[in-house]
Amino acid sequence: MPIRRLPPETVNRIAAGEVVERPASAIKELVDNAIDAGATRIEVEAHGGGLTRILVADDGCGLSAEELPVAIERHATSKLAPDEDGLWDLLRIHTMGFRGEALPSIGSVARLSIASRAKGHKDAFSILVEGGSVGEVSPAAFAGDHGARIEVRDLFYATPARLKFMKSERAEALAITEELKRQAMAHEAVGFSLDIDGRRILRLPPEHPGPQGRLARLSAVLGRDFHDNALEIDQTRDGVRLSGFIGLPTYNRGNAAHQYLFVNGRPVRDRLLQGALRAAYADFLARDRHPTAALYVTLEPTEVDVNVHPAKAEVRFRDPALVRGLIVGGLRHALAAAGHRASTTTAASALDAIRAQSMVPPSAFQGGGGGYGSYQPGPSPAGFSAWQAGGWTRPAPQVLPGLSDVSARHEAAPEAVYATRAETFGSGDGGVAEAVREAAFGGYDAPPNVAYPGPEHVHGSAPAFDPVDFPLGAARAQVHETYIVAQTRDGVVIVDQHAAHERLVYERMKGEMAAGGVARQTLLLPEVVELDPAEAERVVARSEELAALGLVIESFGPGAVLVRETPALLGKTDAAGLVRDIADDLAENGQALALKERLEEVCSTMACHGSVRAGRRLNAVEMNALLREMEATPHSGQCNHGRPTYVELKLADIERLFGRR
Repeated sequence: MPIRRLPPETVNRIAAGEVVERPASAIKELVDNAIDAGATRIEVEAHGGGLTRILVADDGCGLSAEELPVAIERHATSKLAPDEDGLWDLLRIHTMGFRGEALPSIGSVARLSIASRAKGHKDAFSILVEGGSVGEVSPAAFAGDHGARIEVRDLFYATPARLKFMKSERAEALAITEELKRQAMAHEAVGFSLDIDGRRILRLPPEHPGPQGRLARLSAVLGRDFHDNALEIDQTRDGVRLSGFIGLPTYNRGNAAHQYLFVNGRPVRDRLLQGALRAAYADFLARDRHPTAALYVTLEPTEVDVNVHPAKAEVRFRDPALVRGLIVGGLRHALAAAGHRASTTTAASALDAIRAQSMVPPSAFQGGGGGYGSYQPGPSPAGFSAWQAGGWTRPAPQVLPGLSDVSARHEAAPEAVYATRAETFGSGDGGVAEAVREAAFGGYDAPPNVAYPGPEHVHGSAPAFDPVDFPLGAARAQVHETYIVAQTRDGVVIVDQHAAHERLVYERMKGEMAAGGVARQTLLLPEVVELDPAEAERVVARSEELAALGLVIESFGPGAVLVRETPALLGKTDAAGLVRDIADDLAENGQALALKERLEEVCSTMACHGSVRAGRRLNAVEMNALLREMEATPHSGQCNHGRPTYVELKLADIERLFGRR
């Protein structure tokens, strides 16, 4: 078969298949061009899922009459320029686009119209491209002082086969919305608007550059809840900066759709992000729950290759381990700094559940022969107001049986308990503190920086200690011997005592394990594990990291690993299965998560059995000590699976439940 040169129009259509996969891809390329042109506002319209019509208008620098015909030529771009030696360096790219393929690719498969007025020019001009056929440059009307207005009609009309592979209009419209959201999150200083089929979808005004403006933009795109539950990230290591925001562990999702990575202002999809996020949150979320995050990596252009994908959707880092380590370390630092904080959505969910309950209205109760509170159908439609006004019979005040009786179970007041415990351990300051520790934690040492009441609050005329100003407030009651109800200055906190103390014990065990190392057990007969040669090489390369976690291995020829010691915490374990899981994790995420997760699971189980159980009665001292310990312990706002350990209801929210607001 002879070799033939393809005609230019065919070459452009082949390129269009790589660059313009769907309408959202075309919009991405046009928005990239607008951002590179210095636009501060970008307007996008789409009809028929973007297949019928696409319009992208911006206020960038615009194109002159001389530049218009060059702009739709293949591999013509303003983004690249030769250096002093005449070399074209593809590793120093500071713009979103650089290939010079977008406009000619779109013009080869659609009807493309470009109208533009260059900055500082009086006249505007336009050019039309239909299925690769280029028209003449002609004068045009243009509303703005400068910028461009690009209209794409009948996308893929010149390649009917491609149309058959398009999804429904609704699916394409959703893809367009998602693409524009990503662009808006990447460039908070640029205003964006999106209309689909005449319906307003997005209106995002420009924000001030910087963390606050970025958070405002993320809040507008991801929702107000993200703003209220976001932790700021700002870490730098070896010239690589990581910034952005992540969600609290208790603010999680059922899939990874709300995880975004931006590299030098470019939205990208990268497996590195998902692996790093999983590693950072592995100690806080169940496997089927996923964190939310918007992370921005900034580094020298020479340290990242953006020329590995036709659509520029993927990048390749020169030092991926550095970037991954920065992400994991930065996220863990932020999560630790969050302390006991839990997401605000837990309280909102609780309030929604309360509102959803079908409460019997006060008008359904009427006094009379049925006794106090007996149900009578058909009361006044005026309801509670009529009851207050005397419109129907008001029941006579009655004393419910047992209400005035003295409780058979009498607990000493907190001051008396403090005094009693203090006498047991000594009358000094340390005695009271030790009493509180012993009462709440049964032998576990509470952290030394926890504030406890001193003797002046136990003896003498000083007012009783009332820690309502602490973040988790003052314990007021225990409900169903499982939940602690605490009062703060502006609300109520409900704590799951078992989940909370389980987390506290777990964190203490992790600290002890990190300080003393993981105890090992030597196998009587070392076990040989057969692996793929590449897998075996990856596992052996991490032998030092695995040894720190209690797993001692060594190479046993090509494609085999010898296991000599395993973590004692795991007891009798399937060493071969463990090594194979580690090999899978190293291939997928670059980290031996399987071993860490198994150790953490064992610690979690031990913490569960060693913690305060549901059903155990706690006195006031024990409850308050548990609250103070939570405040002093990182990650105590969620259990080991990402569920909240406490719910905080603000007084204003409670008043709304009762119609006071």
